[in-house]
Amino acid sequence: MNKIIKISTAVLFSLVLLTAAGNAMAIDWGLNYAANVGLGTQELRSVAVSVIQTLLGVLGVLSLIIVLIGGFRWMTSGGNEEGVQSAKKTIAAGIIGLVIIFFAYAIVTFVFNVVGGATK
Repeated sequence: MNKIIKISTAVLFSLVLLTAAGNAMAIDWGLNYAANVGLGTQELRSVAVSVIQTLLGVLGVLSLIIVLIGGFRWMTSGGNEEGVQSAKKTIAAGIIGLVIIFFAYAIVTFVFNVVGGATK
């Protein structure tokens, strides 16, 4: 009895998969479909450049906020040497982050310009 249940379940599952695959293959996923649903006609490279540059811009703003927080902590440390050292480390981390983000932006722009002028 247990063997019959397993076999019938496998057959039923196979039939469901076969009918679903047929329906999926009948859908037109061409460029006309993409244009009709509002996806646009931009190339993937242009979209990738836009996303990467936006993310690097947001990270740059966050890095500037970290530098400002470090400066605020330095000003409010009240001469406490431990607080000043902590603030200096925070400012240094923010500046290092800005440098890394700047070079990442430059590398991404250079690579995508070499690959195909996607940043135009």
